[in-house]
Amino acid sequence: MDSVAPQAATGALAGRRVVLGVAGGIAAYKAVEVCRRLVDAGAIVAPVLTPDATRFVGTVTFSALGSEAARTSLWDSPEPIPHTRLGQGADVIVVAPATARVIGAYAAGISDDLLLATLLATRAPVILCPAMHTEMWEHPAVQENLATLRRRGVQVVEPGVGRLAGGDLGAGRLAEPADIVAAVAAVLAGAARPGPEAGSPAGGAGSLAGWRVLVTAGGTREAIDTVRVITNRSSGKQGYALAGVAAARGAVVTLVTTVDRPVPPGVAEVVAVASAADMEREVVPRAASADVVIMAAAVADFRPKAPADHKLKKDDGVPEIVLEPTHDFLIDLGRGKPAGQVLVGFAAETDDLLSNAARKLRAKHLDLIVANDVSADGAGFEHDTNAVTILGADGSERRVPLSSKLAVAGAVLDAVALLLPPPKEHP
Repeated sequence: MDSVAPQAATGALAGRRVVLGVAGGIAAYKAVEVCRRLVDAGAIVAPVLTPDATRFVGTVTFSALGSEAARTSLWDSPEPIPHTRLGQGADVIVVAPATARVIGAYAAGISDDLLLATLLATRAPVILCPAMHTEMWEHPAVQENLATLRRRGVQVVEPGVGRLAGGDLGAGRLAEPADIVAAVAAVLAGAARPGPEAGSPAGGAGSLAGWRVLVTAGGTREAIDTVRVITNRSSGKQGYALAGVAAARGAVVTLVTTVDRPVPPGVAEVVAVASAADMEREVVPRAASADVVIMAAAVADFRPKAPADHKLKKDDGVPEIVLEPTHDFLIDLGRGKPAGQVLVGFAAETDDLLSNAARKLRAKHLDLIVANDVSADGAGFEHDTNAVTILGADGSERRVPLSSKLAVAGAVLDAVALLLPPPKEHP
């Protein structure tokens, strides 16, 4: 059985030039660990600190850990235009932490320090890792600035929920260094590898350039009445990670989703659905022309047989809800799978993980199934991390230990790429 390390995707970092921007927030101390991990993964790291960042962390630390001396100013270099050199030479720029000021100035095109000038002087992919207090993170101005940057192709690594400066709890905590490095690796994995046109069997290990990929995400909602639904705990995070990494690797991605989350950069089409029947109606015709179909959504197994056409009232007593099975259209996709298509299912289990997943793999005629124990700590629904085993119809078995969902997505797509047929012309 193959084992995939928690940061399996970081091979894409070897020899790549990463500009690490550090803005002036208390979370700047975590950027030290980001820098160390990037260098350990083989990246060439050029640290760029804003003047405010130096109030929290020292340039000596980043100069010692990075691949070259840390920069803090447009004017402290013998080069007349350091931001141009940094921007043109970067394979990727990651800003961790990205403060509200930096996000706003970048969205507005303001270049009043070296970091912002570098962001405006690059055509490399940009990843922002916001960190700020909850009230700031949720402010409409910050969210609108982020929406603007996302539309321009900037990737945002969402902050977590946890203890913040001052001792209170809430959203706005900088993502963990391992997750930030995984996001950088996922972006570089797409940029580094040639597509099917290059002539290798899978277009380069892990490449999806030119392939058409359909991904489903989220938990379906089945109506009880016009207000209430039966649903599940799926957040859509794993599906969105798959869509984002596939797009970063060059795929033409269609995302069919039940949840309202920021769309990953590069996704070509987003289709909103609610129920299992809605998803079937949108997925089945699109699947016919897809090279890869990844059914990451948690599709309901049951639905109310006779949903009410009005809101049920408590005064009317407890309603008797009779359930009926939904149609498992993944079986149809497996039976009617076009030649060469790779079909991937998910098995969210609480017991007998591998045996249940293997049974579904065979019964649904899948090429791969991603099995995850949703009762395990830190894995499955609603978490930012996951631990899975990828089973193949050929008997292969690859274990991915607890990792970020971006890293899990990378491992799944690596397995997909190995099953793709020889290169072909894409419309």
